[in-house]
Amino acid sequence: MNAIDLAGRRAVVTGGAQGIGLAVVERLRAGGAAVAIWDRDEPLLQRTVKALSTDAPDAPRVAGVAVDVTDAAAVERAVGETEATLGPIDILVANAGIAGPTVPTWDYDVAAWHQVVAVDLFGVYHCCRAVAPGMIERGYGRIVTVASIAGKEGNPNASAYSAAKAGVIALTKSLGKELAGHDIAVNCITPAAAKTAIFDQISQQHIDYMLARIPRGRFLKVEEAAAMVAWLASADNSFTTGAVFDLSGGRATY
Repeated sequence: MNAIDLAGRRAVVTGGAQGIGLAVVERLRAGGAAVAIWDRDEPLLQRTVKALSTDAPDAPRVAGVAVDVTDAAAVERAVGETEATLGPIDILVANAGIAGPTVPTWDYDVAAWHQVVAVDLFGVYHCCRAVAPGMIERGYGRIVTVASIAGKEGNPNASAYSAAKAGVIALTKSLGKELAGHDIAVNCITPAAAKTAIFDQISQQHIDYMLARIPRGRFLKVEEAAAMVAWLASADNSFTTGAVFDLSGGRATY
């Protein structure tokens, strides 16, 4: 594992109790950052924080904040709680997301469609909106959003997820331009599928479709996503902003 210097930084990782988010938490702490995990699954959150604290007692501090990112007011409260515990937020990794049903658009339940967009797009917006003013005031920040290859290509039978992730890409580009005059970098990653709990939400047929589209012939490893996020969250990433970093195993055509 390459060393990424994050010593003294304070990070927030949404959806960090499992999957890609958890791998990011571990990688950021390995670089020296204190991390607040934001997750709506409070029992899982508590177990994860306890396990991380036990397994690596000498690592930088890890804290848990139960929050539903679809609730803008709750996100604002989470910022206050995090800063009271760890200090000002230097890094945001907006990772929380859900897959939703895998059905044709015309059969998609309207409430389910709205829920996917609420978590996967509005949740990212709420978090970025809440942390950006503090980063501007302090003159430093790194924001990494987690989109998806589906946001570039549009997966069949996943219209809500694809649309939301496309929105995350556009939001990242817009916010990156808005914050370009500050030492604040805003970038996103577009991973192909990784074997995480999100697979429990989708059909085997859709899983097979996603695997068949990856030229490397395997799913993404969560540690590979975390490695890219760690660099994007570091001071070394001092120029690139509003950019999209591919993690599709060769699937992406742009």
